[in-house]
Amino acid sequence: MTQRRMFVACLCACLLLCVGGSWLGCAPPVPENEIRVTIVEGSDPYAAIQEALIKAKSGKIVVLPEGKFSLDRSLSLTVDGVTVRGQGMDKTVLSFKNQKVEDNKKEGAQGLRVQASGVVLEDFAIEDTQGDAIKVEDADGITFRKIRVEWTKGPDKSNGSYGLYPVKSKRVLIEDCVAIAASDAGIYVGQSEEIIVRRNRAENNVAGIEIENSKNADVYDNIATKNTGGILVFDLPKLPTNGKGTRVFKNMVFGNNTANFAPEGAIVGNVPKGVGVMVLSTDSVEIFENDIKDNQTANVLIVNYEFAVGKYEDTTFDPYPEGIYIHDNKFANGGYDPSGKDFELLVALIGKPLPDVIYDGIFDEKKQVDGKTPAELMLCFKNNGTGTFVNLHAYKTIPEPNKDPKPHECELPALKSIDFDKNP
Repeated sequence: MTQRRMFVACLCACLLLCVGGSWLGCAPPVPENEIRVTIVEGSDPYAAIQEALIKAKSGKIVVLPEGKFSLDRSLSLTVDGVTVRGQGMDKTVLSFKNQKVEDNKKEGAQGLRVQASGVVLEDFAIEDTQGDAIKVEDADGITFRKIRVEWTKGPDKSNGSYGLYPVKSKRVLIEDCVAIAASDAGIYVGQSEEIIVRRNRAENNVAGIEIENSKNADVYDNIATKNTGGILVFDLPKLPTNGKGTRVFKNMVFGNNTANFAPEGAIVGNVPKGVGVMVLSTDSVEIFENDIKDNQTANVLIVNYEFAVGKYEDTTFDPYPEGIYIHDNKFANGGYDPSGKDFELLVALIGKPLPDVIYDGIFDEKKQVDGKTPAELMLCFKNNGTGTFVNLHAYKTIPEPNKDPKPHECELPALKSIDFDKNP
């Protein structure tokens, strides 16, 4: 009997040997820094995942299994320095189609809510949440990598508002993600600083990618298509942060002609279908080396809040977009079928197709020097190939559109790159 026990022990030891990187017969041990979630048929996937998120300590990796799992409640993570990792955005799918909503409070029915810093979310999908897919608040360091968020029935006003939704955060990195059919913005960063949004695909949202009331953002190498508006850089009143310093470059922004399906009352509901890039009331925006085409209302739209939305009561709010530099882009086939009464009026004035870049021309009289806008506050339009331009001079009682780009053939200093992440 003793010899048999020794034989069994030796056999097990042999089976645990790693030969050429492959374990023979036995599963490899779980690394100390991993918490592997096991979900068996008939068990509650919410309970298994949420337990792991509660038990996780800083430095731990919560590993989600392959499969499609139905969850009826929102997940939450409140521990700094945790990574949540699936097996791939099409292999690990968390479905919230049957999510319970109390008293129709959709805004609180997220898929995952993160209130922690130094968190990495990667390689999984969240589908069909009643509210936002992933909301992150007050984080210093948040990474979304290879995440897919989607409402699978396509554009619908009953879909959740936001897909990837970091707000009031610093050092935000969103890369290689996919966002589909959000009723507000597929990828949204709000009231945040130091932001990189790169190599993502935003499709069939109201706003594909939106940077709102944020400072120092790089938005590049993304694809925005089939949205109402492709890439939006906004400042809105009644928010504590004023936006400044966004670079939008090397993106493909095309065919954003989906009818606006935002729910009633949403600011983004004012975006006309068919807009490639829209800048609203924010300052210091550099738009360059993009391929922008086939957007039926305007390839690029630069507007004042009052002109685009209406009156506001916030006395600290600056509605004027200033220091906008549009250069070295490729434009094609914009403004061929404008949407909305304002643009129908513009067509009556100047015909169609409308120019690639439409600027309302409204300026702040208090900032004028000798009757002119200071150079650093100008809108500059330069080296855009065959791209066309119009200044509406909409501050006048009767707008006087001028398609001559020469008054705007100027240069502004290049904005600084955002490089908190050293691994592009």
